Amino acid sequence: MKYANILYEQSDGIATITLNRPEKMNAYVPEMGDELVHAFRHAREDEDVRVVILTGAGKGFCAGVDLDALKASRAEPGASRLGEEEFINGFPLELAEYPKPIIVAINGAAIGVGITMTLPCDIRIAADGVKLGVTFTKLGILPGLGSTHLLPRLIGLANAKDLVLTARVIRADEALGMGLVNRVVPRDALLKEARELAMSIADLRPEVIAAAKRVLEDGLQSTMAEAMHNEAEASAALRRGGKS
Repeated sequence: MKYANILYEQSDGIATITLNRPEKMNAYVPEMGDELVHAFRHAREDEDVRVVILTGAGKGFCAGVDLDALKASRAEPGASRLGEEEFINGFPLELAEYPKPIIVAINGAAIGVGITMTLPCDIRIAADGVKLGVTFTKLGILPGLGSTHLLPRLIGLANAKDLVLTARVIRADEALGMGLVNRVVPRDALLKEARELAMSIADLRPEVIAAAKRVLEDGLQSTMAEAMHNEAEASAALRRGGKS
């Protein structure tokens, strides 16, 4: 697939996927979603890729849905319709079970789908001062991409209600305090920080990293006894050189 809305680069065991509509602050269109699905699947199947970084080109990460493109698509018969694409409907489930770590480098505003697309990922690093908002209710719609499941688990129900019901936009430092992002770094150090973190993970055994991701996700839904059983099973599978 030729990409028109994203960039894909791979080096040193790291695949970097960059949202690439900088003139629109990387506002989301269905075609971008199709390309993201393809790129993430390609990175998953590429044995040379150990870690994926997701970021944005220019000053923004993703400023939400491209409302101009949305209006145009509604007026054009046969055009891609927002919400019908796989990225919105099913791919968040795939990301939640993705075997390779995904680091999001939030280089600028992440609004609406720009923030919900990061929630199934593993580590979020934000540039100092960036704005983030779960602003769907301002548009008269509800948040999607599984965010009503993921957001309360990441930041707690009270904070999730605060962000969703008020649709307010917050800064990176407040997002850090909530746990919405893991780190806040100076803007000019963002990609360097993300890449150094990715390289530190890429140096580890990929089957161990995949198993660690899986048991942590399972542990969130399990009793402690079940989690301990899962840990033992996964560790035994690793010792055998197989998969848990």
